[in-house]
Amino acid sequence: MSIYVNKNTKVITQGITGKTGQFHTEKCQEYANGSNCFVAGVNPKKAGESIFNIPIYASVKEAAVQTGATCSVIYVPPAGAAAAIWEAVEADLDFVVCITEGIPIRDMLMVRNKMKEKEANGGKKTLLLGPNCPGIITPDEIKIGIMPGHIHKKGRIGVVSRSGTLTYEAVAQLTELGIGQSSAVGIGGDPINGLKHIDVMQAFNDDPDTDAVIMIGEIGGPDEAEAALWCKDNMKKPVVGFIAGVTAPPGKRMGHAGALISGGADTADAKLAVMEECGFKVTRNPSEMGKLLKALI
Repeated sequence: MSIYVNKNTKVITQGITGKTGQFHTEKCQEYANGSNCFVAGVNPKKAGESIFNIPIYASVKEAAVQTGATCSVIYVPPAGAAAAIWEAVEADLDFVVCITEGIPIRDMLMVRNKMKEKEANGGKKTLLLGPNCPGIITPDEIKIGIMPGHIHKKGRIGVVSRSGTLTYEAVAQLTELGIGQSSAVGIGGDPINGLKHIDVMQAFNDDPDTDAVIMIGEIGGPDEAEAALWCKDNMKKPVVGFIAGVTAPPGKRMGHAGALISGGADTADAKLAVMEECGFKVTRNPSEMGKLLKALI
C-alpha cells in the first residue's frame, strides 16, 4: 500500500518534449515499474509522434481517454504551467504533480480559485501536488518527479517535506539505517500550492502500511502548525518533526517563495514549539532525523 500513487498508476507527462521533461521522464521510466506507468505525453504541436516509446497527444483529455491515465506530471515552463495544471484538472484526472518552479502567484491564485469553483459546482476533485516540488515516490513501485530513485528503499515510514533536498536527506538517512519508506512526498515551497502537510499527514495516518512519519517544514506560513494541531487530536502514529530556517531573520526570504517570516507564529522556533506540544519528537539538527525516527520505532 502507498499514498496517492502506486505501481498501477498511469501517468501523462505534460511538457514531455522539453529538455527537463525528457530527462526526467526517461529517468522515471527506468525506475521500478516506470515503463508501464508512463503511458502518454502532451504537446499539441507534436501529436501523433512518440518519444521513449510514449505516444504524444494533443491534449490531456485525449491522452487520458486513449490510455486510461489518471495522473499527470508537469514540466511546462512557468508562463504556461498554471494553464497546464488547469488543463489536467479539466480532464478530471485524480492526481496532478507540478514540478515547475517560478509560476507567478497570480496565476496560481486563479487556478486554485477555479479548482475550488469546479468542486463547489459538483465537479470532480483533482488533488494537486506542488508546484515547485520534487514530486512523489513509492519506493520500488513508481517515481513521479525529479528525486534520485537510488536513495529510496521500500518500507513503512512516510516522509513529507516542503523542501526537496531535505526530503532526499531524510530518505537517505533512513535507507542508510536500513529503514525503508512507504511513500515520500515533496509538497513544494510556494505560498500557494495544492496538498498541504495536513493532507499528507491524514493520508499517512489512514495508510495501514505506514508506521511512522518524518514531517519536514520551513519558516513562513501556518501550514506546519495546523498539521501539528490536527495530529495532536488524530494521529495514531509517531512523528519526527524538523523545521528549516532556525537562523532566518524576520522579513528575509529564504530559498522558497513561501519561506518568508512575517513575524510571530511562522518562525522556526514557534513551529518547533507547537510540534513539540502536539507530541512530535522534534530536532533542530537535520542530520538527526533518521536516528530519532529509529529510536521512536
